Amino acid sequence: MTDPTTGDFDLAERQALRRVGGLSTELQDVTEVENRQIRLEQVVLVGVWTQGTVASAERSLHELARLAETAGAVVLEGLIQRRDRPDPSTYIGSGKAQELSRIVAQTDADTVICDGELTPGQLRNLEEVVKVKVVDRTWLILDIFAQHARSRAGKAQVALAQMQYLLPRLRGWGESLSRQAGGRAGGATGGVGTRGPGETKIETDRRRIRSQMTRLRRDLANFDRIGKTQRSGRRRAGVPAVALAGYTNAGKSSLLNAITGAGVLVDDALFATLDPTVRRTRTPGGRDYTLADTVGFVRHLPHHLVEAFRSTLAEVIEGDVIVHVVDASDDDVAGQMSAVRAVLSEIGAGDVCEVVVLNKTDLIDDVALTVLRAREPDAVVVSAATGAGIDGLLAAIEQALPRSTEEVDVRVPFTRGDLLARAHRDGDVLSETHDEHGTQLHAMVEPDLAHALRTASTT
Repeated sequence: MTDPTTGDFDLAERQALRRVGGLSTELQDVTEVENRQIRLEQVVLVGVWTQGTVASAERSLHELARLAETAGAVVLEGLIQRRDRPDPSTYIGSGKAQELSRIVAQTDADTVICDGELTPGQLRNLEEVVKVKVVDRTWLILDIFAQHARSRAGKAQVALAQMQYLLPRLRGWGESLSRQAGGRAGGATGGVGTRGPGETKIETDRRRIRSQMTRLRRDLANFDRIGKTQRSGRRRAGVPAVALAGYTNAGKSSLLNAITGAGVLVDDALFATLDPTVRRTRTPGGRDYTLADTVGFVRHLPHHLVEAFRSTLAEVIEGDVIVHVVDASDDDVAGQMSAVRAVLSEIGAGDVCEVVVLNKTDLIDDVALTVLRAREPDAVVVSAATGAGIDGLLAAIEQALPRSTEEVDVRVPFTRGDLLARAHRDGDVLSETHDEHGTQLHAMVEPDLAHALRTASTT
């Protein structure tokens, strides 16, 4: 009999697989997605809860369910297990793996998705127990990215991240994939079909993948050079850069459309935007700047993906201002903001000037909005769907843009009205007087414009 004084009840609760309600999407119409790298159909989700509250563990599994739906799957069941740490062999322990196997059989699932990144050994051992395909969170995210990538750079970045993930997880199936073959090494009695390059099948696969990764890195370096050329051209023109960043599905593309009329894809799905979109626009005061829509972030974003998408994220890294878009209607605003800032710090953008924007405020009540305002008192409150607060956001962006850094006091000929117009538009004019020789201008302007004004004043 279980003795409640020894903590057996707590131990049983800790080791149990706990069902998470509200995850099944079996009756929903899931649109078929073309060109999937992995076909995800009937899936069971499983997560290991190592710290925090049960609510946070269930929230993480609900997010995994949304990721699975985005990949085209039907979620049948969701389970979490309380453990001090994931089991090094099967992720959830051998006994619970057997229990999971029975649930998989009962639901007729064909895939298990684990809420974490599993080692090659954990994947292999768990598959042997449950007898169906096992996919971890990292590969699921990579699969979604593979579906949504459209540009050559985006496809190359996803392919590189997938290969970095797959390389240590290659394994042979059966004797045919592990046979050695190779010239004289096979011996005179080796027989037909045993002479070859001297590699096992798995070694050949690894060599081929490494070769493809080298080619992809070379292609990405070329794409990166093109992007750097474009960004340096904008900087030479004195145009500051603003990047929209935030959790996936926070409404970044909707804001880009609301501000610039860019007409980019807006979809209520995770990772709808992968390839960056850059549009030139103007502040209410008439100052030009570029606004970039970038890939959304998520908790535990795979390191492979962050590295592969570093060139895409350059719009964020090299931006003058980051507009951090937050879904105000989400149940865990603080958690999402923390995840975004962790990724920004990882890519070296943690010190860039940040403007926090609470979006989707049309979906919450006044009480919830008051709580969010208290937590983020400097945040701008908007609704991209209704257009509310957009004027305030534009004013906040204008205020955050870097100010001119060089002082000039020059006489500008009347024939160079274009330079005066730029000084008024992009700089801070301290004083301006006119006489028969031109305009005496005292202003703080960008270095490039300062040079042009000094050159014009001497001619």
